[in-house]
Amino acid sequence: MPKAKGKTRRQKFSYNVNRKRLNRNARRKAAPRIECSHIRHAWDHCKSVRQNLAEMGLAMDPNRAVPLRKRKVKAMEVDVKEGPKVLVRKPYVLNDLEAEASLPEKKDNTLSRDLIDYVQYMVENHGEDYKAMARDEKNYYQDTPKQIRNKINVYKRFYPAEWQTFVDSLQKNKMEVE
Repeated sequence: MPKAKGKTRRQKFSYNVNRKRLNRNARRKAAPRIECSHIRHAWDHCKSVRQNLAEMGLAMDPNRAVPLRKRKVKAMEVDVKEGPKVLVRKPYVLNDLEAEASLPEKKDNTLSRDLIDYVQYMVENHGEDYKAMARDEKNYYQDTPKQIRNKINVYKRFYPAEWQTFVDSLQKNKMEVE
């Protein structure tokens, strides 16, 4: 809804605000947030991106850092020249990044308890007969034989140790019955 005529007031200039600091802070806030904490803490806002990354031992342009050799032209050993060595002033950033990258990745793929119970029930009662599993009354979702086989394979892949103990217990039960 528009304002009534004559109700808007002209803004007065504020003389007691430091415009240089205001603009600098605005520029800093407008800069994108660096997600990597190691790089963010070592970042110097007074320097350019290229200078910051060079001090950390990182490359801004990977094509220049590791140039591709042309296959047609064979360079002689005498002609190959190495570029000037870049001084790495903040090697701890590179060391922290390498240490973080060398950590093993967490496995976050798990199966629901219902699916595990379903697979164990099917294998326990029907063994490898997928068609009989598809006709079973506990097959609530009316899975086809291939879908049941795929669920069993997923269970084998996610929990190989648990699957092996389950199969061994089935073998023991089978031996005791006979």
